[in-house]
Amino acid sequence: MSVVQRKLSRSFQAFFQSEKSSGILLIVCTVASLIVTNSALGAGYLGFWQSYYGGLSIEHWVNDALMAIFFLLIGLELERELYNGELSNFKNALLPIFAALGGVAFPALIHFVLNRGTDTQAGIGIPMATDIAFALGVLAILGSRVPASLKIFLTALAVIDDLFAIVVIAIFYTAKLTILYLAGSLAVFVVLLILRRYFRVMRLLPYLVGGVLMWFLMLKSGVHATIAGVLLAFTIPFSAKEDDEDSPSHKLENFLHMPVAFVILPIFALANTGIIIGADWYQSLSAANSSGIILGLVAGKPLGITLLSFIAVAFGICRLPLDLNWKHIFGAGLLGGIGFTMSIFITNLAFTRNAAIINASKMAILFASLTAGTIGFLWLKLFGQPEESDEDLDTMDFDVTEV
Repeated sequence: MSVVQRKLSRSFQAFFQSEKSSGILLIVCTVASLIVTNSALGAGYLGFWQSYYGGLSIEHWVNDALMAIFFLLIGLELERELYNGELSNFKNALLPIFAALGGVAFPALIHFVLNRGTDTQAGIGIPMATDIAFALGVLAILGSRVPASLKIFLTALAVIDDLFAIVVIAIFYTAKLTILYLAGSLAVFVVLLILRRYFRVMRLLPYLVGGVLMWFLMLKSGVHATIAGVLLAFTIPFSAKEDDEDSPSHKLENFLHMPVAFVILPIFALANTGIIIGADWYQSLSAANSSGIILGLVAGKPLGITLLSFIAVAFGICRLPLDLNWKHIFGAGLLGGIGFTMSIFITNLAFTRNAAIINASKMAILFASLTAGTIGFLWLKLFGQPEESDEDLDTMDFDVTEV
């Protein structure tokens, strides 16, 4: 048996630390938003987010424009993972890919079974998502008590999970499609690809200007405008050399970490967690849609992630890193049940103009995320010790013995 010791990149460590701090700030903003919404200031607070400027409400500017920047960062992180991260090695990538498939399919199936043929069936995508900031924030609190490779596994799983969520948003949550605008947006995308591939333009400005135009055309097309952020990420030149500080993609990703973690996501939390907790809150949580969200995130996520990972390993398709065991994978699955950002985002798309269902869905998401995060933290605190020596967060061991 041979063991390969691998360094975690500076990009990954910076990303991990920013997600940790962002998770803490998101909790503060969420609690503040809930308190204000359910106080005497609630009506004015909710009214503020519905105020219109430039043809869109402030809430829409947050969800359609600011979140496009968040999706741009997600795209850049996915690109990094594909080039020189955990997903660059196909065999290493297979484990989080199978885990993500299970983590998407099982929650969706649970929600579908409970809501099939009803008005809330559209919420099937809500429990599919994993919130990277909160999930990694919990792992960061555990520190060296969990293996470094678990942090990488959960990050890769969450990034793939987000990719699935993006595809679901693009395909299933497009209410009205205008082909002309969509064609224009895709044409800008192709032009930017040509600038990258054939003209080798390395300055960021042309891509950012093109990205704004692509966002506007995507917004007018009916496809959710945030998809433009993901497409833009894959047009920006990327160096396969790890931590290449001259790479435009590397520069932009590093620049975006802080504003996304400490400005955009907190504003998103403030704009979207104004949940009215009425006297019938318990009945809201017991409704079919809320039950589907809660069971999907709390039970479907860990079961799907663990089962599909086990099947992949049992059939010799991939293997666990040396310092991980199945208790770690199950713990990661529990943390995968923290939906929050992406789940709330999909809720807004699934139940447009149905404030009551949106409010109940968000309440279910918060309850499920808090439950999954708490159980996941306690589980990994009890059973999260590495299988092998893993004293330094900067290293991880892989078993590269051929099956």
